[in-house]
Amino acid sequence: MTILDRFYVSGGDDVRIITMQIEIAGDADRDIDAVSHYLVHDFESLEAMLETGETVTFQPFALAAALPPRNLDGTQDLNFSLSNISGLVSTEIQRALTNKLPMYATLRQYLESDLSAPAERPYRLEVKNGQWSAMQADLTAGYMNILDTGWPRWLYNLNQFPGLRYIT
Repeated sequence: MTILDRFYVSGGDDVRIITMQIEIAGDADRDIDAVSHYLVHDFESLEAMLETGETVTFQPFALAAALPPRNLDGTQDLNFSLSNISGLVSTEIQRALTNKLPMYATLRQYLESDLSAPAERPYRLEVKNGQWSAMQADLTAGYMNILDTGWPRWLYNLNQFPGLRYIT
């Protein structure tokens, strides 16, 4: 039984805190630095420890996240919305898209009584797509979609496998 399972059963006074880390990879060839934003769904900033032991400060931000369902359809997508009133989100997304940089979202859940580590294993997903307006940005992140992956993974050609020439 995980800590969150006990939290759901207990009915106590503890509060679940949802945090989001948005990472945009850098590119040393084009002199673009990597950027990480630590956000918390709250009105006050939060200082908490990551699973790596590093202590970070999560900035208050309006966000909503729908956890990926646990099913067998092959896609495990995390849908989340971020406030775009400050323009931070759309600016960073446009920068990532313009420079073709990978962007990752890491969802962590903490309990208010224990900020020394996430209450559950974090979800780290690659941002696939999204749309934004002046008020909010709706993004979709997910693991590799195994159903849309080509098979076989190895494409056999004559350069790597010269013996194919003699198969009839």
